Amino acid sequence: MTQWIKSALVRPVSLTEAESWRPSAQVADSGEVVSDSTVLGLSAVWACTNLLAGTIGSLPLMTYGAGEKGRELIRDHALFRLLHDSPNYDQTALDFWEFIAASLELWGNAYAAKELDGKGKLMALVPIRPDLVTVRRLKDGALEYRWTENGLQHVRTDVGVLHIRGFGGNPLGGMSTLHFGRQAFGLSRAVDRAAAATFKNGLRPSGALTFKDWLSPEKREIAETKLVEKFVGAQNAGRPMVLEGDTKWVPFTINPEDAQMLESRRFSVEEICRFFGVPPHMIGHTEKSSSWGTGLEQQTLAFQKFTLRRRLKRIEQAVNKQLLTAAERARGMYVEFNIEGLLRGDSASRSNFYQSGLSNGWLTINEVRQRENLGPVEGGDVPRMQMQNVPITEAGSNMEIGDGRDQ
Repeated sequence: MTQWIKSALVRPVSLTEAESWRPSAQVADSGEVVSDSTVLGLSAVWACTNLLAGTIGSLPLMTYGAGEKGRELIRDHALFRLLHDSPNYDQTALDFWEFIAASLELWGNAYAAKELDGKGKLMALVPIRPDLVTVRRLKDGALEYRWTENGLQHVRTDVGVLHIRGFGGNPLGGMSTLHFGRQAFGLSRAVDRAAAATFKNGLRPSGALTFKDWLSPEKREIAETKLVEKFVGAQNAGRPMVLEGDTKWVPFTINPEDAQMLESRRFSVEEICRFFGVPPHMIGHTEKSSSWGTGLEQQTLAFQKFTLRRRLKRIEQAVNKQLLTAAERARGMYVEFNIEGLLRGDSASRSNFYQSGLSNGWLTINEVRQRENLGPVEGGDVPRMQMQNVPITEAGSNMEIGDGRDQ
């Protein structure tokens, strides 16, 4: 019993364990405690995590297979229901994938317990808090996952856990943004706390009234009460002030220390965005022009290409490897996010895109109607293309004149 308590309190760490990757509460060089709860209090971290997790969570994860006419959507497979509709009793697909994506952004790992029936069929995916999980390599090569939740200790091998790894490529786990970005997060928190302390404890008047002579108690009371009541406040902004008797209003300008603090806060936003791979303008930091294009469509395409694509691929490949059998993969079955909704442009852009597809035969009428959530029409599955582009010597040779037509 004593040995069990000792091993629980002092857990040895070896090269076969991922304990050192766990981003439990850490202290940055600035003296600030960095944890998931403290970091999410930073507006830039919250915005980046919310943007990435919300965008990924809103994309439907589809199940496809090889068909006679190319790939086909497989709706009758149990995996489609879990990934597209509801992975478990409590969550929708959006809730589940948003949790998974947020876990990857902050902790570098996302876990879900596989709930199987008596025949080994996958029935549900239950998310696990990544900060509770420890991973180690067993002697037989398998990975062992341990976590304690609600007083219950769980131990499973990789057969019973879906493990999506973040950046790094380590089989035991991805790299934690909380761990490697702790200095930037700690500095940002320190600057925020310093600014809050300045407003709480510091003297920050907008200006001062100066008088040539010392004021009597009566005149001082008039200056402190009447003038303040008449000119202080948003409702009195812009009201002209009448000064007499060598009275002067001296406005205070921002001092270099305050200016440096403001610049540090701006830099902290950009520094945090670098860790998450999010352009600052997409979280509201628009002080500098974007180099990702001027239109919303160009910015969205760049965000999808440079930031989202690798995150989506990590999830897709982990699901394909860990939730599909080798036989299913051999038959051409796979899962993939549908990003058409993310790339959906404005009405004019979609109209030009559809017109090009219909005119050149690489889109059918029903395919266009399906993209616009419209029902199919009869004859709409036949590709068509315009025939105006013919040699000038053959112009009119293919025209048919109907019977009874006026000559």
